[in-house]
Amino acid sequence: MSKQPIVPQDLQQQTRRQFIASGKHLLGGAALASLGLPNVALAANSGAVQPHFAPKAKRVIYLHMVGGPSQMDLFDHKPVMKGWFDKDLPESIRNGQRLTTMTSGQTRFPIAPTKYKFGAAGECGMMMNTELLPNLAKKADEICWMRSLHTEAINHEPAITAMQTGNQITGRPCLGAWTSYGLGSMNENLPAFVVLVAIPKNREQEQAISSRLWSAGYLPGRHSGVSFRSSSDPILFINNPPGVPSAIRGRSIEGINALNKINFEAIGDPETQTRIQQYEMAFRMQASVPEMTDLSSESQHTFDLYGDDAKKPGSFANTALMARRLAERGVRFVQVYHNNWDHHANVSGRMPGQCKDVDRPCYALLEDLKQRGMLDDTLVIWGGEFGRTIYSQGGLTKENYGRDHHPRCFSMWMAGGGSKGGAIYGETDDFSYNIVKDPLHIRDFHATVLHLLGFDHQRFTYKHQGLDQRLTGVEAAHIVEDLLA
Repeated sequence: MSKQPIVPQDLQQQTRRQFIASGKHLLGGAALASLGLPNVALAANSGAVQPHFAPKAKRVIYLHMVGGPSQMDLFDHKPVMKGWFDKDLPESIRNGQRLTTMTSGQTRFPIAPTKYKFGAAGECGMMMNTELLPNLAKKADEICWMRSLHTEAINHEPAITAMQTGNQITGRPCLGAWTSYGLGSMNENLPAFVVLVAIPKNREQEQAISSRLWSAGYLPGRHSGVSFRSSSDPILFINNPPGVPSAIRGRSIEGINALNKINFEAIGDPETQTRIQQYEMAFRMQASVPEMTDLSSESQHTFDLYGDDAKKPGSFANTALMARRLAERGVRFVQVYHNNWDHHANVSGRMPGQCKDVDRPCYALLEDLKQRGMLDDTLVIWGGEFGRTIYSQGGLTKENYGRDHHPRCFSMWMAGGGSKGGAIYGETDDFSYNIVKDPLHIRDFHATVLHLLGFDHQRFTYKHQGLDQRLTGVEAAHIVEDLLA
């Protein structure tokens, strides 16, 4: 098993001259020497610290449904609620739990049973919305179903941040950045971490998302996600300006990097090394990205699998296909965002469209990876930042209703990459309001994902501000063995 470096990462990038010349290190010099630490040398650092043990997953495709999908309308079957229509949520169930400002002023909390049909899917018997997700249901035995996720965050920004970075406070590395830092790149011509933002057909109530969600935080900047656009140039300025041939662009980058290296020798800022590497990566991507985003090489079989939307730039189907192409070419972590799952109202008007966006492409992605022999070592994750309430927000009829945020329990799924297909983990009460069996905090989920990637979450750290920082933080987190194949 490999060991984490004793010397902080920023110091590994410094020359001995820079190390000795820096006043902050002078007093500790003798102490460091007495410990027998190795000389710090200037060297290119790939950023990979290497797994602690053999990983089951070599890469991740994370499909984040922005807004918080309604678990009781999709994966958490609650037939008892049919008899509770328009009755008030019992206080014994709510038990004083806090509400958002969007429903805290309601005089009633009337129960809104799902209007959609559920059925048993696969040999595992997963009860799910087979009316809106008929294709995904075909993959029930290959999917690891989790119905007891929970978080402390009750509003979108802190909840998405916590789901992606392990903490509600911004500025920390996201899961994709940690994966890049731990495993490095498999393709020198593409980033280790790529972000794709799919455009939903219905754009009624989208949540704001920003690049801080795919930030490297305190990790070296090269581990940040690179966002690919759905139209025009996939990456801004990836093409040469009019009249500038590649040879001149290459010489320009060489000149810029020569200046950056002089600056690094003088100051020793490791982010200067990041800048050098990013210029070089950008130049290589000029050749690799156009080929990667050109779907003309895909077979008709592939388009039949994903559906006609796969040919429409920015659609979820197109994004799912792009995610497979990126993974196939060695990208370690592909983060996909699909918006408009914040169903405060009009569930019947919006849920069918949202599910139509993702149902066939999710099935296709799993099948495509399987056919190519990639599913066993590709972890696919699907889920949002929290769940929804069983009680209705706003008007309520048997045909339509809204649902507020609910962090106490929500559903997610994952497939491939060493996860346990056909497993159904966790149970909630009849109201899908409280967890009654096998709670799964997002810290436990992160610890389990890191385990599949070959890392002990307690030892997978980065020194920052004098602390060994980690994705799972300082509170207890546990690997959930029942989720592992």
